[in-house]
Amino acid sequence: MWVRTDGAFRLARAESLIAAVSDHPTPGVVFRDLTPLFADAEAFSVVVDAIAEPFAGRFDVVAGLEARGFLLAGAVAARTGTGVLPIRKAGKLPRETVAESYDLEYGRATIEAHRDDLPPGVRVLLLDDVLATGGTLAAALRIGERLEWDVVGCGVVLELDALAGRDALDSRVVSVFHV
Repeated sequence: MWVRTDGAFRLARAESLIAAVSDHPTPGVVFRDLTPLFADAEAFSVVVDAIAEPFAGRFDVVAGLEARGFLLAGAVAARTGTGVLPIRKAGKLPRETVAESYDLEYGRATIEAHRDDLPPGVRVLLLDDVLATGGTLAAALRIGERLEWDVVGCGVVLELDALAGRDALDSRVVSVFHV
């Protein structure tokens, strides 16, 4: 059992739970699996606090990107007393949507948000699990612009610095961990 409770120790422990999986989904790629971190109540709690704190009081809704971003968005929204909104893969939402396509490290994808779930001007925090090339969050930012949201920033648990995804997002991204 862990007995120290200071913030730096708790964050270091949470980071230690991120698993590196070689050659997934393709040879040469090291996939960073956050599942063990999410499965640990204390680690998940400290990461939720760390990702929400820089934006405290500045957002009304947390938008989570499919799929692991949903976990973060729901937890941050519950912790902060704000709303939560899913940004889904193409074809998953039942009503009229706004869609944006983007390149992945190993393919192409499209995400969507309902056109009428949020009013123009609403303050939105975008959350995802990992920032790699920045394509997913950049597409979500474009959706926010098209829907006239006030996107206050983007938060991720882990940023893969070598892939320079931050360059596609400007300074509005906060990362809990870097590798």
